[in-house]
Amino acid sequence: MKQIPISDHDLAQTASTFSALGSEQRLAVLRTLVRAGPEGLSIGELGQRAGVTGSTLTHHMKILAQAGLVRQERHGRSIICAAVAYEELRALSDFLLRECCADSIHPYPEHGHD
Repeated sequence: MKQIPISDHDLAQTASTFSALGSEQRLAVLRTLVRAGPEGLSIGELGQRAGVTGSTLTHHMKILAQAGLVRQERHGRSIICAAVAYEELRALSDFLLRECCADSIHPYPEHGHD
């Protein structure tokens, strides 16, 4: 399998994004937003569904937003939060699998070989 070189910038950016996901609560918040779809959720509904509220939720949303994974927009008197980085999330999983089994004598398991 051909190895695809990863630039230092890409590696640093990926590490930063994984770092933002390095908390059970942040992962729960992001997962809740992904499940809600592109319409997002009000900050109150997000907190209730994710089980994270108040200043803790604000802190986690700030970190996720800095990583480019979520956005917050004011709609009237409500703050709507939504996951926006579906491509970035896909890129993270691709990063992990890009060189799957590259140094192994066994092919990638999904190729249908034993």
